[in-house]
Amino acid sequence: MLQVLSIIFPIFALVLVGYLYARRHGPDMASANRLNIEVFTPALIFSVLSGEGFELAAYADLALAALLVVLGSGILAWPLARLFGWQGQTFVPPMMFNNSGNMGLPLALFAFGEAALPAAMVLFLVENTLHFTVGNAILTRRIHPLALLRMPMLLATLAGILVSALQLAIPQPVHAAIELLGQVAIPLRLFSLGVRMTGVGLHDWRMGLAGAIVCPLSGLLLAWTLLGQFELADNEAAELLVFAALPPAVLNYMLAERYNIEPERVAAIVLMGNLASVLVIPAVLYLVL
Repeated sequence: MLQVLSIIFPIFALVLVGYLYARRHGPDMASANRLNIEVFTPALIFSVLSGEGFELAAYADLALAALLVVLGSGILAWPLARLFGWQGQTFVPPMMFNNSGNMGLPLALFAFGEAALPAAMVLFLVENTLHFTVGNAILTRRIHPLALLRMPMLLATLAGILVSALQLAIPQPVHAAIELLGQVAIPLRLFSLGVRMTGVGLHDWRMGLAGAIVCPLSGLLLAWTLLGQFELADNEAAELLVFAALPPAVLNYMLAERYNIEPERVAAIVLMGNLASVLVIPAVLYLVL
């Protein structure tokens, strides 16, 4: 239990610092978040994927399992939304798209060490790509495949995979500079998550409570089932279970606000899901460790 607490403390401490600072000073994080999306996170992705020893084919089963967890969570959530009379566009996306970036990457780093970052990055890329394709399609009822080609994170992914596959040698000073930029991404994501949480409330708490239960439960049910279908290494299986238990991503609220799809209700789901993760994540970490 002490090991679990030592893992989650730095994560929730940074989120809390962001929350408290925002409550007092109300910082505008728009520029910082854009930098994180367009510079720091792509740098982190490229530095990990282009590093020595990364083999994309080795993570094929993990990527497929993550894809099934994300899509399967949506399939399980849809009839529940219909049963309770909730709009599918409101309830389903937060059940599918979790905090694999803001929380998933730091958790992998603190729980399993730097050696776990490539697998965590694969999980993050699967979830993030699905969010900007399937997630956008659910909200807008349209698909914009060309928009992916303008995503810095996808471009960094392709570049990192290409460098790794062709075994291209990047000068050490250049790689070190890119790696240094990437080290900004994780703490800034956690701080930004805390800032963002000040903007959501507990309206529609019933839907929020349901989401806080359904999101990790459906993900863990699917992940546990898939472990019997895929031959994953022990550390990858543990990371998949942690990934499946992550709370809804704050991006769900931002997109709901952008497209005006009941943002107050989505905010309640995101807030209560992240509050519940204070109990859920330690429990899952205790089991897998």
